[in-house]
Amino acid sequence: MCRENRTWGAPRIQSELRLLGYAVSETTVAKYMIRSPRPSSQSWRAFLDNHVQDLAALDFFTVPTATFRVLYCLVVLRHARRRVMHFNVTEHPTAAWTAQQVVEAFPFDEAPCFLLRDNDQIYGEVFQKRVENLGIDEVKTAKGSPWQNPYVERLIGSLRRECLDHVIVLGERHLKGILGDYFEYYHQARTHLSLDRNAPAPRDVEPPSRGRILCVSQVGGLHHWYRRVA
Repeated sequence: MCRENRTWGAPRIQSELRLLGYAVSETTVAKYMIRSPRPSSQSWRAFLDNHVQDLAALDFFTVPTATFRVLYCLVVLRHARRRVMHFNVTEHPTAAWTAQQVVEAFPFDEAPCFLLRDNDQIYGEVFQKRVENLGIDEVKTAKGSPWQNPYVERLIGSLRRECLDHVIVLGERHLKGILGDYFEYYHQARTHLSLDRNAPAPRDVEPPSRGRILCVSQVGGLHHWYRRVA
């Protein structure tokens, strides 16, 4: 009965057996049922890895200022080389403003196939229509599951630990300057384990024969870029 009816569960089979005059408990039926092998579904991590060239992600984070204002920062990250395609800051984010940031992040038909985001209400109808017009499929994370958007969450965490936790932000213009300096360092110099210990903009290996080591201060002295010069 189990072989002949692959979609039947223990309750259905137990009911049929009862109608055939066999007094068998549901537990006993479940114990002796043939387990059909189920194709394993693709894990979330496998999805991210398999589509790394086609995925981008975006997310907001907040930064308080010296005058107790709260600024909202949006970052758009391309997964392939962990490149920050765009960032911007505003005190009053809207769906229309957020949609425009996506347009600015991917000009000249450079839009990814998929855009990974959470379920924040800021991504309203205006945002969704604009993304659809760009030919991008939205991939929404489950509610309360920031781990499903790991690359951009890691970026925001690094940004806080390596930069924002060490400065006092005076205002919107000041924060944009700080973020611009950090992302310049992030792209050109900061190494990533997932990128074979190289930067998003790959750096060449410089052997000792290339000359002495030069230390270049970046992000207001918080970080440094080491390179060889003749």
